[in-house]
Amino acid sequence: NRKTQIPQEKVRLETALPVKNPAQNAIHNIAGGQASGIQYTLWFVAIISIMFFLFALSYLFLNVVITVNPKMQDLILNENLSADKGTGALPFDLVVLSGEEEKTVTATEEKDVSEKAKGVVLIYNAFSSDSQRLSVDTRLEGSNGKIYKTEKQIIVPGMKGNTPGSIEVGIYGAEAGKEYNSGPLDFSIFGFKGTSKYSKFYARSKDEITGGFKGKAPVISDAQRSTTISDLKTTLQTKLFKKATDQIPSGFILFKDAVFLNIDENNIDHASIKIKATLYGFLFNEDKLAKKIAESKIPKYDGSDIYIPNIKNLTFSLLIPKVNPLAAGFQESPAFQDLQTINFNLSGVAKIVWKLDENKLIADLLGKSRKNFNQILLQYPNIDSADLTISPFWKTSLPDKAKDIKMIV
Repeated sequence: NRKTQIPQEKVRLETALPVKNPAQNAIHNIAGGQASGIQYTLWFVAIISIMFFLFALSYLFLNVVITVNPKMQDLILNENLSADKGTGALPFDLVVLSGEEEKTVTATEEKDVSEKAKGVVLIYNAFSSDSQRLSVDTRLEGSNGKIYKTEKQIIVPGMKGNTPGSIEVGIYGAEAGKEYNSGPLDFSIFGFKGTSKYSKFYARSKDEITGGFKGKAPVISDAQRSTTISDLKTTLQTKLFKKATDQIPSGFILFKDAVFLNIDENNIDHASIKIKATLYGFLFNEDKLAKKIAESKIPKYDGSDIYIPNIKNLTFSLLIPKVNPLAAGFQESPAFQDLQTINFNLSGVAKIVWKLDENKLIADLLGKSRKNFNQILLQYPNIDSADLTISPFWKTSLPDKAKDIKMIV
């Protein structure tokens, strides 16, 4: 019957399969399950290890940067200010430096020249303990038989015990000519001749007496002299200003326009020009000057700490009558050493920047959540804006140590 006939292939297949007993099947199933469990456990441990590794790396490569824009304001200045020497809300100090500059010049003209020899002597008083006044042009008779005169009035001090009093003074030959040039000489005071003072008042030159000349000689023209002196002034001012600025302590400022030269011109000989000068400069405390400017220009300024990063670019003008410009643009200096109060003008564009206590801000942020950053900034009115960057990105709080935070102002 076709309906009940069993295909021979199926019979052969079923009979060919091996027959297992129940115990063997159970062992086979348990072994397979254990292998799968170990495999899942290994994957789980690996994933956890990777997560811990990444977590450790996040601390190792933690990077926190805070960029702060402080409060700033630009001011256009043209302010008249006043300062007192060494005291007050805005004090000033006086810088005083001296120097000299010399230049040899090739003479281009020849003229009749009449020069008197010059030197320096010490006049002694071995007469009494009383001082002795000697007028300008007091005649001194040299041991060479020539007459010389004192350049200024002097008072010779009296004796102290057995020690004669003495004073130094410049002298010059009574007449022009090289015959007045000499090595060191002894002198007597011509006006005391015939009196008891004659032998008790005497003088001795400190060095040679030189410069005497009479006749034709190459000389420096007026144009050469003017140009050379102008160049020497510029060179000397530059040197003295650099010397002054090198000595300025931190936190102080010397404006380039707040220095003045007192020039002493001296024609050394016929081919050389030498000038001596004293530089006077007004030195200010930067912080106090910046606050004074803020008080003058910012309405409702609350006295906060500020600074002016471009303060050296401001123009300083001393407001003193009869300060006349010289040929090289310098100014004749009044008696600066006697000034107790000065009035001056500052002009230019000043950038006022409010100072920030960076250490305090960092301390306030340590260990805080990122979401509290803006709230903490509200406590700092000197900050205009700030930006916080934390990496890796999943970190939600700031470090607990200040060294792990970089702040850029």
